[in-house]
Amino acid sequence: MGKQLTKLRRRKEAKKGLDSLDDRRDQTLVIHYSCESFYDIKDGRTPRVTSIAVRNFASGQTTSFSIHKSAEQNGVPISEITNHYDTLEKSMLDEFFAFIPTVPVQTFVHWNMRDVNFGFQAIEHRYKVLGGEPVIVADDRKFDLARALVAIFGVGYVPHGEGGRMFSTMELNSITARDALKGKEEAQAFEEGQFVRLHQSTLRKVDVIANILERTLDGTLKTNATWRDQHGFHPAAAVEFVKEHWVWTIIGMVAVVIGLGARIL
Repeated sequence: MGKQLTKLRRRKEAKKGLDSLDDRRDQTLVIHYSCESFYDIKDGRTPRVTSIAVRNFASGQTTSFSIHKSAEQNGVPISEITNHYDTLEKSMLDEFFAFIPTVPVQTFVHWNMRDVNFGFQAIEHRYKVLGGEPVIVADDRKFDLARALVAIFGVGYVPHGEGGRMFSTMELNSITARDALKGKEEAQAFEEGQFVRLHQSTLRKVDVIANILERTLDGTLKTNATWRDQHGFHPAAAVEFVKEHWVWTIIGMVAVVIGLGARIL
């Protein structure tokens, strides 16, 4: 399939996915998490998870899991978290994976949570490392809002920027960045043991993702996309369609000619 037709197909699939979410708001959960920076790890291990937040899109109710909450439950002072990290992280993930089966029909809307570096696989793998047995979230229950926006509006809908497209989208749409940390800020917060701050950032980002989703669904999201980007029109797509479906094109042309001939007669 040609490049432009592929773009049109992806755009159609993304819009179909969004329409499905809009029809099932009470069954849609927005998820985000924070972790140790994988860029700073030198020994090859996976990044430690610091907090996870899951927000019901319809009600706004948010369930969260965090290192500092696990520390409090286990009687560990915040200043001692790093000395008990594996135990506390395991406790936190125990709660998270016990929560997953309680929402069996939901779709998880996320932002770039796609692989073992950052994503569902990363959380699952980390839990396995700590001795747990994760509940696997099926791929058909995941919806990547970041990818959907690129599919619908094009890669230039906002600049990537220092904080990524999430922060650029926030700025363009006047969504406050209060408590939300950028990548470098999160890495620094982890190194300094500011786990409460990381948790607040996770909560804020899950709220931001829900906000962006809402604006996308109601058509009020501001982007830098052109009219052509937003509506999927590109002359090259017509050319590609003719090349790939030439038989139907010829049949259509013949039908037009026969129709004109019949009118003349």
